[in-house]
Amino acid sequence: MDGHGGMDLLGEHFDPSAIGRMREDEYESRSGSDNFEGGSGDDQEANEDGPPRKKKYNRHTPHQIQELENFFKECPHPDEKQRLELSRRLGLESKQIKFWFQNRRTQMKTQLERHENVILRQENEKLQAENDLLKEAMRSPICNTCGGQAIPGDISYEQHQLRIENARFKDELNRICALANKFLGKPLASSVNPISTKCLNSNLELAVGRNGFGGVSTAGTTLPMGHDFGDGDVMPMMKPMMGVTSNDIQFERSMLIDLALAAMDELCKMAHTDNPLWIKSFDEGKEVLNLEEYMRTFSPCIGMKPVGFVTEATRDTGLVMVNSLALVETMMDANRWAEMFPSVVARASTIDMVSTDTGGTKNNALQVMHAEFQLLSPLVPVRQVKFLRFCKQHAEGLWAVVDVSIDMNQVGSNTQFVTCRRLPSGCVVQDMPNGYSKVIWVEHSEYDESSVHHLYRPLLSSGMGFGAHRWISALQSTQLTISIKLPPPSSEKHSITPGGKRSMLKLAQRMTNNFCAGVCASSMRKWDKLRVENMGEDVRVLTRKRINDPGEPPGVVLSAATSVWMPVSRQRLFNFLRDERMRSAWDILSNGGPMHEMVHIAKGQGTGSCVSLLSANAISKSENTMLILQETWSDVSGSLVVYAPVDIPSMHIVMNGGDSAYVALLPSGFAILPPPNHGGWSNNINGTIVKPEVESDESGGCLLTVGFQILVNSLPTAKLTVESVETVNNLISCTIHKIKDALQVT
Repeated sequence: MDGHGGMDLLGEHFDPSAIGRMREDEYESRSGSDNFEGGSGDDQEANEDGPPRKKKYNRHTPHQIQELENFFKECPHPDEKQRLELSRRLGLESKQIKFWFQNRRTQMKTQLERHENVILRQENEKLQAENDLLKEAMRSPICNTCGGQAIPGDISYEQHQLRIENARFKDELNRICALANKFLGKPLASSVNPISTKCLNSNLELAVGRNGFGGVSTAGTTLPMGHDFGDGDVMPMMKPMMGVTSNDIQFERSMLIDLALAAMDELCKMAHTDNPLWIKSFDEGKEVLNLEEYMRTFSPCIGMKPVGFVTEATRDTGLVMVNSLALVETMMDANRWAEMFPSVVARASTIDMVSTDTGGTKNNALQVMHAEFQLLSPLVPVRQVKFLRFCKQHAEGLWAVVDVSIDMNQVGSNTQFVTCRRLPSGCVVQDMPNGYSKVIWVEHSEYDESSVHHLYRPLLSSGMGFGAHRWISALQSTQLTISIKLPPPSSEKHSITPGGKRSMLKLAQRMTNNFCAGVCASSMRKWDKLRVENMGEDVRVLTRKRINDPGEPPGVVLSAATSVWMPVSRQRLFNFLRDERMRSAWDILSNGGPMHEMVHIAKGQGTGSCVSLLSANAISKSENTMLILQETWSDVSGSLVVYAPVDIPSMHIVMNGGDSAYVALLPSGFAILPPPNHGGWSNNINGTIVKPEVESDESGGCLLTVGFQILVNSLPTAKLTVESVETVNNLISCTIHKIKDALQVT
């Protein structure tokens, strides 16, 4: 019963020790609708002639119980007027209404008390376990100097607490030193002697605990459920990292969060700070980092630069036709991110989600990623980087995404040595009123220059190879490709359905990706490198065998690629290679005759980016059994011409909207990059900003990469012969010679 009338009903024979039992009995026998389906009334009825006899309970109907429950939610203590109204409406006596509400209140109170008792019992058990552990540790104290058994003496409770705290701090410090050496790339020596193995296995360790937060380890110890970012946002609970032990997991999470926050702070400052941190080049206004000012302004996030590494750091700004939220969503998806930057990102994957997003957006999302960055040349190795990617919303319509490497000193038996690491890099995206977004891109990397061919070292050190302008150019080209409208059927040279356009563009995308993988030897395709004595050092030959791959012909496939300097402007060379009228001057697939364009699908505003279908004018129709699928694109960072022979029946299926995944392709083509010093200022090996002695002009030359993939044998079990390798080598040499002759250059 409630506190208002319960004591009056009990009378003067109330026994305080029996209150618990009475509540239990009351809960079992008078709990309202749960135990006796709505019964109500007096527990006992007085009988003058004999002992009290039990009164029969009246069972309420489901309708009556529902109405009483609804009223109880609004008013648990009805007055006399309300009880009379309920009794009239439900056909019950006022006394029944009164007893039902009393029983219902008693039931609620009992349930609350039981819940509180469970909580108090758990707390009591935790305190007892903690007390037992402390007593055990005090009975077997450990000497902090020698690590052995301490001599009992008059030690106060405060001294015991200090010793326990000291042992915990030593254990914590040593583990932090080990993790710092693992993640930050530099050893962090402890200022105290490391705790011995005997000490770590002692009873004192059991007392101080190993829960990762330095508190006493008990079965019911609760851990923090998030990380405060300082502005009211809390990072959600993180799931375990792959390959990390349970003892170190909380420290590693904390270090990853701290590293991400530091990287985000550095990126925002670098994005909005101008001179003297950034120096503009004379020719095109590109911004290059002033390393001396950078070292004075920022402290290293991931340790000092390794010996032999050089720095490349650039910044660029551009407008893209996409809102900030859509761009951020793409950046945080590894597959979509790689598709957005196909010429830069060879492969990308998400290794682990350290923290998920908040509020249904990617705000505060933190993940560990692995990516391969490529420059289309066999003379520049693929950059494999393991890094953190952290996304943060700073204001309405203002986002930032930052990357920072975490793979230094994580070299195991199955891990290659790190040749590149990414310092805080990424983009700051802000929505503009016209539907566009302003993107400020910062790219800051350190890499081993000894692995790069001398022909490409000036290009990379100036930031033209992997710099910020290349990311902005690729982003703008992708958006143009997405937003551009295809020409109407009447303006095309051959009939093709809208579904056929999409299928043809998808086939061209796969062709270009395969070409880039063959040139750069990325892990997107499993290639085996060949070492041939008669082959030049600048030519890389790869091979692989395919049996049941629907996208490639079965057999032994050979890929060969090389890069050379061409004393001709990049635009002139690009126009020459993509012109079907000049193709017979260098392409053996043309059979020495002219070619014409059957289909033309524009992918950008200019005439340089498109997908075409070419056909050779054969002498007889029976000889014309092959078509040439070609994709070309060009931006400020470089140009590309990729082509592959395709049989006519397969292309008819594609042009009618059929599935292009089963069309076998062996792509070949050309990649053209601007001259090495195009861009003016550059970082030398010492990290200082220098100006080239002679200003380079794009018309003075460019870097040409030539790549071929051919089927040398249709049997997958066949062995590769020396003659096949020499044939591919001669094909590359002959093609380069023909191009030079046609352009009349030496």
